[in-house]
Amino acid sequence: MIDLAEHAYDGYIPMRIIAQRQNISLKYLEQILPPLAKNGIIEGLQRKGGGYRLTAPPDTYRVGDILRLTEGDLAPVACLGCGAAACGRADHCKTLPMWKEFYQMINAYFDGITIAELMKSPHSGEEA
Repeated sequence: MIDLAEHAYDGYIPMRIIAQRQNISLKYLEQILPPLAKNGIIEGLQRKGGGYRLTAPPDTYRVGDILRLTEGDLAPVACLGCGAAACGRADHCKTLPMWKEFYQMINAYFDGITIAELMKSPHSGEEA
């Protein structure tokens, strides 16, 4: 996402170019870019000269939203995961309040960071 943001004026960026620039696996990109496109986070063009590009300015993309789409739920324990079955121990679980608070902290942390902020990172010219 940072690579797409940094090269926003280059038009559609092919996956292989992103993989080369970021030194990451093309197979990994093949897994994460389509869900982002399906959800309107990025736009894909499948033809000669195609690739991917952002659909909005970098300051509108929250890292938490991107992670939830690409990595799934950020829940630290299975019982807090999206769509998890109700745990029969929830009423008596002594650690559940701790995990709930931690889960809120995780989401608040990642939701508080935008792609634009990451672009300003002192390491923005390196892998991102």
